[in-house]
Amino acid sequence: MRIICRHLMIRGKVQGVYYRATARNEAIAHGLDGWVRNRSDGCVEAVVRGPEVAVRAFIDWAFQGPPAARVEAVEVAEAEENSYDGFSMRSTE
Repeated sequence: MRIICRHLMIRGKVQGVYYRATARNEAIAHGLDGWVRNRSDGCVEAVVRGPEVAVRAFIDWAFQGPPAARVEAVEVAEAEENSYDGFSMRSTE
């Protein structure tokens, strides 16, 4: 099982629509570690680490988000492998 880590920047109407909380639930359901936070520029940022198939499923979900979200773009980049203890919501940057 290949473990990967990805950094996501999600753009669109993604704040004030429970994107972070839903992303956390989605990540936990897929057994992923990492974090998610709002950014002051209106985006949502996330880092997800886990089995490649689970990370890819999370990325697929990120393009949709929760029902009230209107995702315009998701930028995905490789992220440095770090140790995360579960999946958390961080404060706005």
